[in-house]
Amino acid sequence: MTDRALAETRAWVELAVIGLNLCPFARAPQTKGQLRYALSEAGDPEALLQDLVAELKLLAATSAEETETTLLVHPHVLGDFADYNDFLDVAEAAVAELGLEGMIQVASFHPRYRFAGSDEDDVTNATNRSPWPTLHLLREESVERAVAAFPRAEAIYEANLETLRRLGASGWDDLQRRIRAEA
Repeated sequence: MTDRALAETRAWVELAVIGLNLCPFARAPQTKGQLRYALSEAGDPEALLQDLVAELKLLAATSAEETETTLLVHPHVLGDFADYNDFLDVAEAAVAELGLEGMIQVASFHPRYRFAGSDEDDVTNATNRSPWPTLHLLREESVERAVAAFPRAEAIYEANLETLRRLGASGWDDLQRRIRAEA
């Protein structure tokens, strides 16, 4: 399952994140080989926290030219979205404890991602739906550079919602099948 989790995550980045242009900043690190795909074999939140801390330290110690950003995929823990969502506070606390606030931020992706106030089956939740629970470690300086280069960064979110509404639930389901098939 772990090889499959990484393969499906790579296919998701290619077909959904880049293919649907959900993140216009993702193509460059992916193309340059600067996107690190890390796998956590953790079976409980404490072990995942240890893996997260290790990945945060690694990213902080590595040049952006080598690793721009990291996707920490954890298929064996936090499959329940509420538990995953609660863990995000733990992740943020780890960033602070390591003195990495303002340097690295954690973005969240989950197969059952649900924005507050949205219906579970609202297709726009798919902007943050990955094949497996995933913590995305981003360099703050990279985010700032990307936002500065993009005249209306807030328009990305609006464009993503529109893209997913046009795609519709059946189109998203078809894309998920393609991701699994290409993995």
